[in-house]
Amino acid sequence: MNATKLSPFHLCEEEHTLLRHLAKDAVEYGLAHAMLIPVEMARYPRPLRETGACFVTLNLRGELRGCIGTLSAYQPLVEDVAHNAYAASFSDPRFMPLTEKEFAGVEIHLSVLTPYTPMHFNSEADLLSQIRPGVDGLLLEDAYHRGTFLPAVWESLPEATQFLQHLKQKAGLPANYWSNTLKVSRYTSDSF
Repeated sequence: MNATKLSPFHLCEEEHTLLRHLAKDAVEYGLAHAMLIPVEMARYPRPLRETGACFVTLNLRGELRGCIGTLSAYQPLVEDVAHNAYAASFSDPRFMPLTEKEFAGVEIHLSVLTPYTPMHFNSEADLLSQIRPGVDGLLLEDAYHRGTFLPAVWESLPEATQFLQHLKQKAGLPANYWSNTLKVSRYTSDSF
């Protein structure tokens, strides 16, 4: 299922390539120096120096190997990419730090996020009717519970009900949980 490719930056293929190279360089630098790569801002075009948020996902032999991201933009996009590539490789609490041997076979995927917007609904059925399968990433929050699924997750959870149930579980809530205090926001991403 192909998600609609929207970006707050309207990135072109050349900018995608620059960000892919930066993510790869950040991982290589981390392997060699055990620290975050210094980003030379002047090397990048203005759109990539603007404030932006992204997720970096690592896959190894078709399996998730790390995924770290930022939901709210607070730093230049190039710095966010470098930071999240490093963190996905060496700080994802679900995995041991990436090794050089693994790096040879790892695929790096980036998702540049649009700002998220709150959704307004009065029931779970109302919420489900507003969700756009294949397009929306969702951020779900209730009290201290919080979870997000990128639009790419629609590829493995193509039905809105299933998507929402798994997102609730990711946030530490039961799949059938419902509360009037539940908050859901949506965003889209430019994934490459």
